[in-house]
Amino acid sequence: MKRSSAVIRRVVLAAAAVALAAGCTPDGSGTGTPAAPPSASAGTPGATPTDAPTSDGKPPSPSATFPTESPSDPASADPSGTPSAKRLLGDGDENEQVRELQARLRQLDFFDRAPTGFYGTMTAGAVKKFQARRGLPETGTVDGTTWRQLLSASRKPTADELKPATTNQLDTPDPRCMTGRVLCISKESRTLAWMIDGRVVSSMDVRFGSENTPTREGLFKVEWKARDWTSTIYHTPMPYAMFFSRGQAVHYSADFAARGYAGASHGCVNVRDRAKLSALFDQVKPGDKVVVHW
Repeated sequence: MKRSSAVIRRVVLAAAAVALAAGCTPDGSGTGTPAAPPSASAGTPGATPTDAPTSDGKPPSPSATFPTESPSDPASADPSGTPSAKRLLGDGDENEQVRELQARLRQLDFFDRAPTGFYGTMTAGAVKKFQARRGLPETGTVDGTTWRQLLSASRKPTADELKPATTNQLDTPDPRCMTGRVLCISKESRTLAWMIDGRVVSSMDVRFGSENTPTREGLFKVEWKARDWTSTIYHTPMPYAMFFSRGQAVHYSADFAARGYAGASHGCVNVRDRAKLSALFDQVKPGDKVVVHW
């Protein structure tokens, strides 16, 4: 028994050592002490970014769209035959069903940005406006009645409506973005706004990490920059990288430029407009604030 326990302990310690060496703490839960960052002027060998574009993301299949008959199914109605108030979609949901909801609301001018697939405060506000127009309880969540009325008032979104190539509209800036020099990054609107003393200087579309490798949220600062950098973990290019949280960085992604939101990063903030990011890279300085928020 003692010999078996010793073997198990050695295996666990070895696995932990490998994880720390690889810098694999995408959720911020790692307990190892991070290595000191390299100089601000360029990346030095040995730094450990945790991101590069993935190549395994696939566009959602047609079956991922919200089933148009769900709200009128027998399971979603009470015995009297009236539509159920059961919640179908609401705050915090993130999937292709939400994307279709947003695209339909956008057709009716209730949602004024590109669909993101995330149900947050802006989507809830758009749903409330639609419900008010239809004389429904203004809950901000989608039940069977709300969805059925939305179906009757809109048409099935096209692929371009679900994932348009146009630039996303900026979110209301987080209060922490209103002073100083800030990269203000919204997960809900999927945008990055470069702000100086509360004024938006430039903005661009961004993409984040997947559920398994999420982009950390919070208040950070630009730790160092590298105009030409290649991930030491994934061995993929990360041009115009601005690192802000133990290997996570804002950087250009050729994959994002080619496939849009069909893919995801390993935790970094991907930008698809190379020209905009190149100009931003020249303006941002180490020490500038980075705010990542919903």
